Order: sequence, then structure tokens, then C-alpha cells
Amino acid sequence: MAKAQSETGDPFLLTPGPLTTSASVKRAMVHDWGSRDATFVRYNREVLEAIVEVAGGQGTHVAVGMQGSGTFAVEAMLTNFVPRAGKVLLLVNGAYGKRAQRICEIAGRAHVVLETPEDTPPDLARLAAVLEGDRAVTHVFAVHCETTSGIANPVAGIARLVAAAGRRLLVDSMSAFGALPIDAREVRYDALAASSNKCLEGVPGMGFVVCRKDALIESRGNATTLVLDLHDQWQAMEKTGQWRFTPPIQVIVALHQAIQEYREAGGQPGRLARYANNCRVLVEGMRALGFRTLLPDAMQAPIIVTFHMPADPRFQFQRFYDGLKDRGYVIYPGKLTVADSFRIGCIGRLDEGHMRGALAAVAEMLAEMGVASGAPALAAA
Repeated sequence: MAKAQSETGDPFLLTPGPLTTSASVKRAMVHDWGSRDATFVRYNREVLEAIVEVAGGQGTHVAVGMQGSGTFAVEAMLTNFVPRAGKVLLLVNGAYGKRAQRICEIAGRAHVVLETPEDTPPDLARLAAVLEGDRAVTHVFAVHCETTSGIANPVAGIARLVAAAGRRLLVDSMSAFGALPIDAREVRYDALAASSNKCLEGVPGMGFVVCRKDALIESRGNATTLVLDLHDQWQAMEKTGQWRFTPPIQVIVALHQAIQEYREAGGQPGRLARYANNCRVLVEGMRALGFRTLLPDAMQAPIIVTFHMPADPRFQFQRFYDGLKDRGYVIYPGKLTVADSFRIGCIGRLDEGHMRGALAAVAEMLAEMGVASGAPALAAA
């Protein structure tokens, strides 16, 4: 088959981010801007206001930008909102929950871990029991979509339990924000972390934290580092409209363009509909080739899908990966302990046609390797 490529000649990224962006988002980055330029200051303000709008937090929440990857925003959230005398319960079912645990260890924040396997959502009954039994817990941390497996965790149910127990919720919505619904008017949280290069379809370089304003005010003095001080960053932005330190200017301008396109495409419902269709086409097509998904459909978020490795000894993942890349499609290696696997993303500037193109490339690679079916050993047994 002919090599597939985007409008700008790049391969399609079937990953959880960085991801394929539109040509217009890329073009937004080809100019130089001063960080104090009036137009840039306006773009920055509009981006932060739009993020609050996407969150459903107008009037109650503010968005605070952070230079760096999404992990910068998660670390800022944990170290600002969990006070030195606080204790956070970490709901872990993948690599990003474990990363939050490492952040707490380094920052010296008291924490307890409630862990389930990567293919299993948090146990809400156990959560309720821990909150009842450990009155020292002040906060609960949850990952909205854990891209280790692609599982959609029950954040709304978690939020109800946390609120009923009089505790505070912190959400890592990195790979879900903008596509999976999480309306601040319905899901109560103190803070939610996400980034520019996921479902909003911008480029990497800016994390952000959507903060309940009164909780952000309470967090003053909690920060463990200067650069990750959310309250200080917010105050500087409120007073001057500018970042305390050099902002990722081109990233913000690109996100401004991406948000315009997000709105034009129907906002969160429109984004979710396209990703859900991408996921449906991908899963149906891969199952037709014999592949088996790690997760049942009810747990699968339309962000990234984990597939078991085929049992056929002629299947070589590196050859498979390289062959797909040569055909214009970049997928993602596995990251699981529960199963030998690989992942294919559904997000970014991709549609049904791109997913069908990727499926054709998968079928071609199986034929090239002499693999009759993608079925894993557990399905063949």
C-alpha cells in the first residue's frame, strides 16, 4: 500500500499524545511573538478562559497554566493542594497513578495507596471503607482515563463518595479532558490537571490545572517549588496578564487555534463523537483480524486501546511497529504488567478514514509476516 501521510507529510500518530494536529495548528507556530506582546497576552487570556469554559467552571474555577508536560501540572496540583499536614489517598491502576505516588514520596506528602490491577477500575466500596477508617485522609487523587490500559475510571462515582465523606478530590484528566465529560457543575473537585497536547489537539509544552477558586486561595504557601507554585502563578497572571517566567509562546498560540477548531467541531460532544467512532472502527476491525482487546467494551475509553500480543510465533512486534510506521502509522508499545500487549490510539486529528487506513496496514503486515490471525494465546486455548 502507498504510504499514508498528513497534510504536512508527517505520519499519523495513533498514540495518546503527542498526537496528529491540523495543518492550521502547526501554521500558528511559525511566527515569533514577544511574551509581553498585547496580542499574545490576549491569546493567553482567551486560552485560559476557554479551558475553564470546557470544564464547566465559569464563575467558580480558574485555569492556571504551567510550562512543561502534563506531569508538571500533576505535580503542581498535588504539591499545592495537599498541604504539608495533609494526607492523600491515591487510587492507582496504572503508571500514572504510580507516578503520582512517586511525586508524593519526593515531596514528602503523606499518602496511602488503594491499588487495583491495570484492567480493573478502583473499588468504590474499598474507597468508602478507607475514607471511613482513616480520618487523616484529606484528599483523594484519581486518574480519569489511565492510558496504561485505556480504562475509563468512574470519576463521577468517586467524586460523590469523596464529597459525601467530606474530603477533597484531585483529578488527573490528562488524556480525557475535552473529550470525556467531566463538568465541574456536576463533578466536584478542588483541582483537575490536563495538558495542551491531548484531546484539545494542541502541541506539547503547556500543562494546566483547573482549580476551584476558593481552594486555590486556601493553597497559598503549600508549594514545594517556586516554578510549580500555582497560587503565585495565578496571582501574577491576575495582576499583569503575564507568566512569571518565559511562557511556551508558540504552544499557547497553537492551542488558541486548536480551541477555535474544537468549538467549530462541536466542543466536547463533537470531540467525543469522533473519537468514539474512531474507537469503534478500530476495535471492530482488529477483532475481525483476530486480535483481542484487554478491556471489555464497558470499561474502554475511546482514547487508546490495548490489544494482546498475537500467539503466532511469527509475529514480531518490532517488525510490526516498523512496518506500520513505514506505511504512515505510528502506534504505541505496551506498558502493562498484567499482559503482553501493544496500544493503538484513537485521538488527534484522525477520523474513520484514517482508522480504516491503519487497519489495512495492520492486515498487510500480518500477511507479510505470515501471521494468519492476531489471536492471543489465551483466546486460542
